[in-house]
Amino acid sequence: MFKDTSKQRKNLLTMAGEELDIVIRGGTLVTMSADMGVVENCFIGIKDGVVSFVTSAGEKSAPACMPKETIDASGCIVLPGLINTHTHLPMVCFRGMADDLPLMEWLTGHIFPAEAKFVDKEMVRAGATLALAEMIFSGTTTFCDAYFFESVVAEAALEAGMRAVVAQGFADFATPDNPRYEKMMAAAQRFLKRWQSCAPMITPAFFCHSPYTCSPTTLVNVKKAAREAGILYLLHLLENRDETEIIENRYGKNPVRHLFDLDVLDESTIAVHCNWADQKDMEILAAKGVGVSHNPESSMKLAAGVAPVAQMLERGITVGLGTDGAASNNDLDMFREMDSAAKIHKVTSLNPTVMSAATVLHMATAGGAQLLKMDHLIGSVEKGKKADIIIVDAKQPHLTPLYNCYSQLVYAARGADVKTSIIDGKIVMKDRQLLTIDLPSAIDRVNEIASRIISENK
Repeated sequence: MFKDTSKQRKNLLTMAGEELDIVIRGGTLVTMSADMGVVENCFIGIKDGVVSFVTSAGEKSAPACMPKETIDASGCIVLPGLINTHTHLPMVCFRGMADDLPLMEWLTGHIFPAEAKFVDKEMVRAGATLALAEMIFSGTTTFCDAYFFESVVAEAALEAGMRAVVAQGFADFATPDNPRYEKMMAAAQRFLKRWQSCAPMITPAFFCHSPYTCSPTTLVNVKKAAREAGILYLLHLLENRDETEIIENRYGKNPVRHLFDLDVLDESTIAVHCNWADQKDMEILAAKGVGVSHNPESSMKLAAGVAPVAQMLERGITVGLGTDGAASNNDLDMFREMDSAAKIHKVTSLNPTVMSAATVLHMATAGGAQLLKMDHLIGSVEKGKKADIIIVDAKQPHLTPLYNCYSQLVYAARGADVKTSIIDGKIVMKDRQLLTIDLPSAIDRVNEIASRIISENK
């Protein structure tokens, strides 16, 4: 009788073909590669966190293999994991706390005071952990976060197995993680030193809150430090109409020209929102290579404006998609974000052909990867790239029949349709079961924090 020892098994695997960790068989693969290829009855091999091959199971050239785990994707749509290019994860603790308000009233009258009073490491870890669960459940595999105690967010992401760009924040006032403003840069350097070696799972960045909360000195010094470290520099820009008036009154020029004159705009700068960018602004952003994170649902809810994304794309500006924080969205579901992104631009332009489903899905995958300078690693399912892959169960009433995968994913699919999520070649959710996060405990911790907020605000 044959005894399947580990050595004999390895020999058999090698004889049969490449030894693989995971094989995905069946289903329709939307690759999001440069040619936007779609593979029916797909056959994907994963080894050591990387896609080893992509082909069709029916091809004669399909390699023989005996993987450690096989995933049957029959009746499913397989695609690269979604990339949330801007969020504030711990703000799930403020979800629904101050809704139906204008941006500045919401921010200065409710959010800033709540953050000053309630944000600490415990709150950040609890909120980030629940947010990570929400994102994994809804198909996000990479996110870009900016908040306080950002090392705690990075730690939670590592534990959950999620890929992240984590941005240390700056503003010209004391913050919960830096009571003394003058110590912020020293803290940021310690943050950078701790996390820079953890890329590409955890990639550090710097985040200036906005041109109206950061002085020219802060904007310039933080950008200088980001350039020296070779990392991304992010900031909120032109989120609402009032920002232009504020900056013009202070500096005699509009926000984009202000940043241009400070020399903080380049290909490693990400401008978040840009709802009120005009033609001249877009010319500057395009010329300097600045990328944009589009967050339509948050801006819709705050009535902050609608970014001219179609015009940005025409100018060659790289645009990714983001949810913003759950306090202003109020969810982290990138499928809902895609649906909103496609539709809001059609109605504001009165043109149903703008922002096609394929364009929006590209923003949420390959475009997001390009924005975060990670397109050589993620954003598409191709040989040699990191295995960040999600599987959407298309055997649902609202996903039947299937004529066009792009349309189905953007206009009909929901985050709850994601069946399995793989990040860096590791399964973090299988058959809607989280494998890296204790969900009941995460929910309980956030509910305890919310109870304290309610009690102390009475």
